[in-house]
Amino acid sequence: MFPDPKIPFELDITIQPSDIDELGHVNNTVYLRWVQDAAVTHWGHVARPHEFNSLFWVVMKHEIEYKRQTFLEDDVYARTWIGGRQNRHFERFTHILRRNDGKLLAKARTMWVPISAETRKAVPLTDEQKARYSVAPDQLHTLETY
Repeated sequence: MFPDPKIPFELDITIQPSDIDELGHVNNTVYLRWVQDAAVTHWGHVARPHEFNSLFWVVMKHEIEYKRQTFLEDDVYARTWIGGRQNRHFERFTHILRRNDGKLLAKARTMWVPISAETRKAVPLTDEQKARYSVAPDQLHTLETY
């Protein structure tokens, strides 16, 4: 049995000294890397072997909102979950959270497109894959839900 991709996935994050910018906090571009890392790790966790070897996901759009500063000593993690889909674009949400107080540090909405590992071109998913890797509008959990 494979894990349900619709269940939020959490990824521990280790802040590196190189993540800190001249203002003494995590640089904004690092959050984007964490969003990407969470999505890719989640995919590796839920993909079936034939999918993992034949599909890649590429980002078409990132929207990120920075809520609080993050510092080297903070213990943070990413929580990510899938959203809806529009044609070949699949939505994903990610929160970056501080563990000790649960504060939201950043939140992101990204749009992804599946591509063939062989051709590197966008590919349609089967109806079963569409149902597994997206949620119906009435079941959508937005950024504020989790």
